[in-house]
Amino acid sequence: MKEYDNDKNIINIFASHHNKKDEGKSEDIRYFAGFNYVKINKDKNGNKFNKERLLAYAEKCHYIVSVMRELDGEVWLYNYDVTNNDLPDFIKAFEKNTLNGKIIEIEKYFPEDLA
Repeated sequence: MKEYDNDKNIINIFASHHNKKDEGKSEDIRYFAGFNYVKINKDKNGNKFNKERLLAYAEKCHYIVSVMRELDGEVWLYNYDVTNNDLPDFIKAFEKNTLNGKIIEIEKYFPEDLA
């Protein structure tokens, strides 16, 4: 398994893959259940991932999910604050049509970093 310097390298791998569709597949990218992924087991400093630290990180993580909706002929952008734990239920709400619109962007943030 390869080590990666940071998230930007993973993004670059996917970007390169998308730009070279006709040239074959990247050895770094795998495909499962309809999605491409890159598998890593070390952080940007070369340290193996620690389960407890990753779970604590996930617990603090929030997402701003921007959803475009059209209402009375106007386009609106709804920005939802969604915790990491609630993200799967938020996505399911679109599948069930409880929420509707087009997801435009999902941005990660940590509320304590804003204080």
